[in-house]
Amino acid sequence: MAILVTGGTGYIGSHTIVELLDEGYDVVIVDNLSNSKIEVLQRIKEITKKDFKFYEVDILCKEALEEVFKTNSIEAVIHFAGLKAVGESVAKPLMYYNNNIVGTLVLCEVMDKYNVKKLVFSSSATVYKMSDYSLTEDSELGATNPYGNTKLMIEQILRDIYMSDNSWGITLLRYFNPVGAHESGLIGEDAVGTPNNLMPYITQVAVGKRRELSIFGSDYNTHDGTGIRDYIHVVDLAKGHLKALNKTLNENQIEVYNLGTGKGYSVLDVVHKFTKSTGIDIPYTICNRRPGDVSVCYADSSKARRDLGWEFEKGLEDMCRDSWKWQMLNPLGYE
Repeated sequence: MAILVTGGTGYIGSHTIVELLDEGYDVVIVDNLSNSKIEVLQRIKEITKKDFKFYEVDILCKEALEEVFKTNSIEAVIHFAGLKAVGESVAKPLMYYNNNIVGTLVLCEVMDKYNVKKLVFSSSATVYKMSDYSLTEDSELGATNPYGNTKLMIEQILRDIYMSDNSWGITLLRYFNPVGAHESGLIGEDAVGTPNNLMPYITQVAVGKRRELSIFGSDYNTHDGTGIRDYIHVVDLAKGHLKALNKTLNENQIEVYNLGTGKGYSVLDVVHKFTKSTGIDIPYTICNRRPGDVSVCYADSSKARRDLGWEFEKGLEDMCRDSWKWQMLNPLGYE
């Protein structure tokens, strides 16, 4: 029996596959490679010394997806596949609603047809109505962009599926700001175009790809005036998916969990820690605040600790060091 991973060549998907293979799972990957590189597959094999099946399939194509289920004994699905750039989702909402929501509907229809009813879904903290506090799974929901709306809508679809048929087991994972890379430096975040996230921007400045970092706002009510967020190492996040999978395989229920450290780091905290960890100064300029940004936002992950037995292990220094190793060894990403 194998675990099907959609979007498995992406940033979080690839790290999760490494953990799955290391734990002895058989893995089947489907990905249309629209936002990732085929080279990732060889890197995973180099790290794990294990093989797996890969299909270049778009989950919107029901016939192709069915062939994967027909030719493999699938036990459960970890669903990462989806477009994820907030800015692009604002500019192209129809593309995001079609790809993310319709793709998930097709996946669930095929799963149901082949009686595969165990699913771990890659959701996001963007489903929350952000405000200045520690977010629990019961915090108010209210996405502010089409990307976040797709995650919120998919969560509701999955809840409705479970309500109609409680033989399903579904886990929704809402995670915060994944950073870092595998300690080998072989896989990491290959940001396409201008990075949407802080750490890839810092590493691109460090490697000379960009001139300086832009910091949006220095007058927040924080210890240094810059916004505070919850950053989690991608390997800790990947291990959280394994914990969720193990629980999902053994229970027929639907549950939601935050995955974060519960610790907040400001933008300048991250910049200074990166410099301390690598010896590289990061030039930056202060810009105006971005609309909608809040001062402080981090996860309450006590439910994941209690129910899944999951704990984060890597701190900010690990995140900086591993991010830099990936960028240094791969200045052009997977090119």
